[in-house]
Amino acid sequence: MKEVVAGVDIGGTNTVFGLVDRAGNILAENRICTTSYPEIDDFISILSNSITRLKSDLKDIKLIGIGVGAPNANYHKGTIELAPNLAWKGIVPFSALLKEKINLPVAITNDANAAAMGEMIFGAAKKVKDFIILTLGTGLGSGIVVNGELVYGHTGFAGELGHTIVVPGGRDCGCGRQGCLETYASATGLVRTVLYMLSEMKEESPLREIAPFNLTSKQIAEAAEKGDVIALEAFDYTAEMLAFGIINSVVFSSPEAVYLFGGLANAGKLIFDPVRKYVDLNIQPVFKGTVKILPSGIPENNAAVLGSAALAWKELSK
Repeated sequence: MKEVVAGVDIGGTNTVFGLVDRAGNILAENRICTTSYPEIDDFISILSNSITRLKSDLKDIKLIGIGVGAPNANYHKGTIELAPNLAWKGIVPFSALLKEKINLPVAITNDANAAAMGEMIFGAAKKVKDFIILTLGTGLGSGIVVNGELVYGHTGFAGELGHTIVVPGGRDCGCGRQGCLETYASATGLVRTVLYMLSEMKEESPLREIAPFNLTSKQIAEAAEKGDVIALEAFDYTAEMLAFGIINSVVFSSPEAVYLFGGLANAGKLIFDPVRKYVDLNIQPVFKGTVKILPSGIPENNAAVLGSAALAWKELSK
């Protein structure tokens, strides 16, 4: 009988879950609408029933644990705490509630830490003990691994590199402060940069034809690929800011590699080449040439489930 774990990724809109074996094969997958269950007890019931149903559709399968990735999840306490994009307010004892319903070991961490775990167990960091993953989407998430272990810190919320301040008094951030790295080095940060440059620069650009609220990082990448001056300038500035975030993180954890994942990382050379250039230009001499900037080895469409499943496998191996 094949042993599997369930990997669960809770998003503000949808929750995706799947059954994953030790080799990282997703044997079955499904999703439920997170927003349809504003009461946590209802959500736990539908999630546990859905996982059980998914398992029953497969033959000779033994479910032995569950890993969960969620916003504002605290690994130490098994809780989701004050998550702004979820309907469940306050501190939710998520692991305890799900374990009570399904009677299996449950581990939970935030979504970026789950991505780091997935990279370590199933991705490009299988033989790397010290690395950082940066998830470059709407915001900037990060997971830090030192000597093969995720860094959670005293509170369980360590490693939020997206909320290190790179420009004091800079752009407003959703966290309530100003100048956080994610306001510059993320998909939305790139859009903000382009909108500013469009107002300050005189060069012609097809991006001027797009209404500001419709502009996306993908459109900016397409314009940059065609040599658009404003798009290329915006990518260069975004890469420079991201490089400063990487340089600051290298100083305290000295990683062998930094993996870039998510929408902005899909721009390939447009982001990787200038990031590597600015890291090499500005890094402290003792760290020069010691850290590689690499793409994630996890397919984006499978990353959420694989990361959460990797957390479960890691916990079961202890």
